[in-house]
Amino acid sequence: MDQAQKEIELYDSNNTIRSVRPFGLMDKVGYLLGDFGGSLFFILVNSYLMVYYTDILHISAATVGILFLVANIWNAFADVLWGRFIDSRRNKKHGTFILWIFRMSFPLVIVGMLMFVMIPGMPDGFYVAWAVAMYILWGTLYSTVNIPYGSMASVITNDPVERTSLSTWRTMGSSLAALIISVGGPLILFDNNIASADRFLLTAVMFGFLSLASIIVCVKLSTERIIVPKMEKKKGDFKRTARGLVKNKSLIWMLVVSLIFMATMLMIGVVNVYLFKDYFGTTIALSMFGFIQTATVFIVVPIINQAVTRFGKKEIGSVGLLIAGVTYLFLYLLPDVSVPLFILLTAVGMLGINLFNIITWAFVTDVTDYHEYITGKREDGTVYSIYSFSRKIGQALAGGLAGIAITAVGYDATRGTQSQDVLDGIYSLATLAPGIMFLLGFLALAIFYPLNKKRTNQLADDLAKNRRENK
Repeated sequence: MDQAQKEIELYDSNNTIRSVRPFGLMDKVGYLLGDFGGSLFFILVNSYLMVYYTDILHISAATVGILFLVANIWNAFADVLWGRFIDSRRNKKHGTFILWIFRMSFPLVIVGMLMFVMIPGMPDGFYVAWAVAMYILWGTLYSTVNIPYGSMASVITNDPVERTSLSTWRTMGSSLAALIISVGGPLILFDNNIASADRFLLTAVMFGFLSLASIIVCVKLSTERIIVPKMEKKKGDFKRTARGLVKNKSLIWMLVVSLIFMATMLMIGVVNVYLFKDYFGTTIALSMFGFIQTATVFIVVPIINQAVTRFGKKEIGSVGLLIAGVTYLFLYLLPDVSVPLFILLTAVGMLGINLFNIITWAFVTDVTDYHEYITGKREDGTVYSIYSFSRKIGQALAGGLAGIAITAVGYDATRGTQSQDVLDGIYSLATLAPGIMFLLGFLALAIFYPLNKKRTNQLADDLAKNRRENK
């Protein structure tokens, strides 16, 4: 009996064994394409939607920041609600998570396209209302696809090494999407450094079809091997889950690190557009920046599995965040940084960032395992949605604070040229702020996160023993 069959016998509520193919390349490619499809719009929205709203719809950056803050706080709660909903619906013939990924991808893509539709000649109030409605709806629909997609990793395999592999392939998927957007975005979306409404819409339509095709292939190639029984609702059930979550120190500290990391990365993405467009005066250089930054992912990928196997996820991730923090603070302290030097040094920082980011999804499966260990309940959707909650709060803070901060330094989209004080403020937002935040993330992970290499390996053994005994 192969490993996949053993897992299914252990978890199938009917005590039956399904014949499925072993974990392999198809699962990895499918998981890669899932994040590639989802990230196309996610990165486009988080990198360029604020510029679309400020420079095309002429909504103030502060107003956009408040929209991002409020909408993403709602989306964070939507993640948790959807995660609980998913956990209450198990044992589907073709897989619980796969089913919902497929169903909800269609409305998600349609609304994503509508988000970049501009109807000429409408009053300012209409554009604000359209932005609010479309962004909140898109974010809610994104939860309905992303929560089952992220949760699915825990049921594709229970092997720690294979889960790290899935996390690596997932990161490659999002990195490929980032490569397309970071390199092509500045060239496609802007005409002589000016944002173009027609180009934004055309890009959204193209990305929409490509995103949908990628998600469908993900569904076709992925296999849910671990069949977890449907979560039966009992009186006090949510309280028991909540107590387990509170006791899960690994989850709590990973939420803290994730919130800091997500807020920092998304703020970098937003501010860098203004940095290159206004401070350096070239969106073409932003394209080169995006290529080099994304290419660092593929430098780290060949070594990450061996590094994690030897040193552990916590250890490698901590070093990565430390490198990133030191690099950005060094950039802030350097006088008169040129475009080539800025790109070169941030590439070093990005190498550190990717040491953490590539394995972040493997952290999620570890804290999900720990939740099962301390509660006896397997709640992939709930735990993943709580993790996603922290990322959405980070996203809310990034969008809100970035918009407010850009306004606070004096940015005015109606001006042809920004003052030197405004430009210096933008540079500080792009360097000093992420430097401090990455160092905070390093301290939280290195000092407080409990699942080091030894404890993670012991956890896998303890769970396997518990599952055999409870069979």
